[in-house]
Amino acid sequence: MTMIALGGIIGASLFVGSGNVVRAVGPAAVLSYLIGGLLVFLAMRMLGEMAAARPAIGSFMEYARVGLGEWAGYLVGWLYWYYWIGVIAFEAVVGGSVLGGWFPAVPQWVFSVVLLLFFTTTNLVSARSFGEVEYWLASIKVAAIIVFLAVGTLFAFGLWPKASFSVPNLWQHGGFAPHGWWPILSGVAIVIFSYFGTEIAVMAAAESEDPAKGVRQAVSTVIWRILLFFVGGVLLIVTIVPWNQLPNPKQEGPFAHAFTLFGLPGAGLVMNAVVLTAACSVLNSGLYSAGRMFSALAEKRLAPRVVAKKSKSGVPVIAVVACTIGGYIAVFVNFVAPDSGIFDFIMNSAGLVALFVYSFIAFTQMRMRHKMTPEERAGLKLKMWLHPWLGILTVLGVVAIIVVMLLTDDSARTQVWTSIVSLAVIAAFWPLVRRGLRKSAAKEG
Repeated sequence: MTMIALGGIIGASLFVGSGNVVRAVGPAAVLSYLIGGLLVFLAMRMLGEMAAARPAIGSFMEYARVGLGEWAGYLVGWLYWYYWIGVIAFEAVVGGSVLGGWFPAVPQWVFSVVLLLFFTTTNLVSARSFGEVEYWLASIKVAAIIVFLAVGTLFAFGLWPKASFSVPNLWQHGGFAPHGWWPILSGVAIVIFSYFGTEIAVMAAAESEDPAKGVRQAVSTVIWRILLFFVGGVLLIVTIVPWNQLPNPKQEGPFAHAFTLFGLPGAGLVMNAVVLTAACSVLNSGLYSAGRMFSALAEKRLAPRVVAKKSKSGVPVIAVVACTIGGYIAVFVNFVAPDSGIFDFIMNSAGLVALFVYSFIAFTQMRMRHKMTPEERAGLKLKMWLHPWLGILTVLGVVAIIVVMLLTDDSARTQVWTSIVSLAVIAAFWPLVRRGLRKSAAKEG
């Protein structure tokens, strides 16, 4: 469960996307990662409380449906599915670009399609097949980050060959927050995009041998892993390299650039391989998450019932295949019409989905705890601290981030409005779904 949680978050968004956060915020990007990590940790703890007491495939969609009503389950489930379709396409594109750089004679879209086909196959075999593949992919990523943290620390303190003490990079070159303090909050939205995926462990727990134990382990260890891998990694990046001298992530990711400075043989090739592994890992996780959520929606009649059909090994075959079709379409659009803006819209409109989902998790946990009897509350195996105040703090944090994004630059405002558009489109279909639910209830009654 722990490795699956890590596999869901350590992707190209960390190894490559962190460069965008640093360029936009400066060394204070470390605070963006800290704030985002706090929100993730609180959301995971609340989700863990519900999952340990009631493991369910579809997890927070099912909890939102039970705690807040059918409408909440419908919204959060479809938002989550939409988010992962965008991620599947994004990681397939990143993986295809890495392989295309190694084999330039082959079009990049061919590699993207091959990656989609391969991980579709691993997901269709069984949940165990997904878990085993994810374990080894995540292990490679974790090993790369541990090496980076060890060597990077020596480099930053001038203890590595040809290195000098570079800690002053944190406050030189315009200060710790060269663009001011507001961009730190708007940067959290990008950071949350990187963190989103830790909840996969809770979804996978429903199919494990000991769901409650798996959930407790994943939730209890996620915070220090976030601090170590994300906050620690970004802190070293802005310490080793002046933030304003980082190359454009489209040309070279910040981790690859740092490894080049270390002087390690074959550093560039190794980091490209790690980025490819990271992209494949999140692609694998995305197919699992999107497929399970789609199937869970169908089982509750919030999506076409045919999608809920499962194989003998318990894999929602139609749901997984349907999710890959969405990935193929997005990849096709990106390569056929890269300047059309359609692919950018998909990625931007999925940007705030994580924040929306965390708000739903907070509201659901507070509502479900309120509904419990004193005996049920006493029997909880995993409890949210300071209930309901930390849940309220989570919601207020989400609201504050969205407000700051609306008040900052155009790209942040675009992300907010496109995300709201995607939410509005999904909400617009709710009356039709509700009508279908009532008809089904009338037939069964």
